[in-house]
Amino acid sequence: MAPQDPHRLLAQGVADAVGFVGGALLGFWLGQLLGMDIFAPGYGTASLIGIALVGLGGGLGLHGARWWQRSRPQPPKD
Repeated sequence: MAPQDPHRLLAQGVADAVGFVGGALLGFWLGQLLGMDIFAPGYGTASLIGIALVGLGGGLGLHGARWWQRSRPQPPKD
């Protein structure tokens, strides 16, 4: 297995983190807009759907970040 460029790995990690957190925040705010408070007392249906929206948003954001990384031109190999 060939060694990886540390700068490239750092950029991938940051892009993954930004995609995941951004997607989770979008899911959270969508839930808030629809009246689904994930911090409401108890685990009612609305809270569970809100939690699912946060997880779904985080997963989609991570998927989008990785798609964006693959669509960028790769530097030439030495």
